[in-house]
Amino acid sequence: MRDILMILQDAWSYDFIRKALLVGILIAICCSFLGIFLVLKKFSMIGDGLAHVSFATVAIALLLSASPLPVSIPIVVLASLAILKLSEKADLHGDAAIGLVSSFSVATGVVIASLANGFNVDLMSYLFGSILVVRNSDIVLSVILALFVIGAVLVFYNPLFAAAYDEEFAQVSGIRVKLGNQLIAVLTAITIALGIRVVGTMLISSLIIFPTVTALQLSRSFKGTIALSSLVSVISLTAGIFLSYLLDLPTGGTIVILNAMFFAVFFGIRRLAKTA
Repeated sequence: MRDILMILQDAWSYDFIRKALLVGILIAICCSFLGIFLVLKKFSMIGDGLAHVSFATVAIALLLSASPLPVSIPIVVLASLAILKLSEKADLHGDAAIGLVSSFSVATGVVIASLANGFNVDLMSYLFGSILVVRNSDIVLSVILALFVIGAVLVFYNPLFAAAYDEEFAQVSGIRVKLGNQLIAVLTAITIALGIRVVGTMLISSLIIFPTVTALQLSRSFKGTIALSSLVSVISLTAGIFLSYLLDLPTGGTIVILNAMFFAVFFGIRRLAKTA
């Protein structure tokens, strides 16, 4: 135990670990704040679709030798709004619209990657996450955007809650449901773009889904679900970063596995409570 504590203390001394923890915790909280709205509206897979879009944007940025984050954010935001428009105007269900956008994005990313002489190490680190790629400029931008996401959810909590709980009632009450859906889509897009640094494009959507469905196993209230999912997400991310350092494991995969373990435990507790 003492040796493990010494290793963890040594890990904390590294600047890139502290950077990853700061950015990761902010992303984890953002995902938890948004996850409850997406899960209840049965639109949680938008995170997976936008993650595929972010893959294409990273390929574009690497081809242009640019920083991926400034390239990813506007494109992923536009893609999220395009998914909503396809769902509304083209008479497509949410999953079909997500499938169209995500498959096109993956195809585009693969073509661009081939033009850049294949999937190099940089692109692979963005696919599955790497705590080594967090830069000082990314930290500043991540803090600003994460505070914007959290602040927007808190400011517009009541109309967003009404739309998620009962969309028809919200419309009758005069709440602009479409505008609320667009806000959630844009905030989700920003969070996805931020998360590719630590967790990777292939795993970021799991941070939106896992903590929320885990919290829903035990929580009885909307705000309680957000609080519990935030706690689970932050613990999983913090432990995942340190475990990946300790055991030399991929960071993103470790975080997701810990989230899955939390879900299994909470699900088991719920089943035991029902049978008791």
